[in-house]
Amino acid sequence: MSYAKDMIRSAEWVAVEPAGEIHELASTLRVGVMRLERRLRSERSSEGLTVSQLSVLGILGQRGPLSPTQLAAIERVQPPSMTRVIGALEELGLVHRHAHETDGRQSVIALSDAGRALLAEDRSRRQAWLARRLEELSPKQREALRLAAPIMQVLAES
Repeated sequence: MSYAKDMIRSAEWVAVEPAGEIHELASTLRVGVMRLERRLRSERSSEGLTVSQLSVLGILGQRGPLSPTQLAAIERVQPPSMTRVIGALEELGLVHRHAHETDGRQSVIALSDAGRALLAEDRSRRQAWLARRLEELSPKQREALRLAAPIMQVLAES
């Protein structure tokens, strides 16, 4: 057996997709994700809140108290925009502000009990809708989504 044949058998080959196929996948995925996001948004229980406000509540629910600067960076918005979002959430009693433990010049934003309850109810409603829809899929389709979900997280965090 030749060296080249040994290398072919032992190598792990990666299929290279033509650029057109990548663009087609990107288009299909973009449309699907946008439609799913729109449908999930329609299931939210907190009609009075904007998407940005719900997103900030979600971030605080996942990561705990953060500074306005940290929230702006995570949301990829300018600090003045985040200040407005935080102000609206404070007025609604969904978050509260307190002094930073080590830097008195900064404040930290945290969920209030009302914010935590609203976030839990909102997530529960959307989770229930999605679970019902997943039950309608075949086991093979659910497995494909199970495998795709972590990849979609990677894409979202880039």
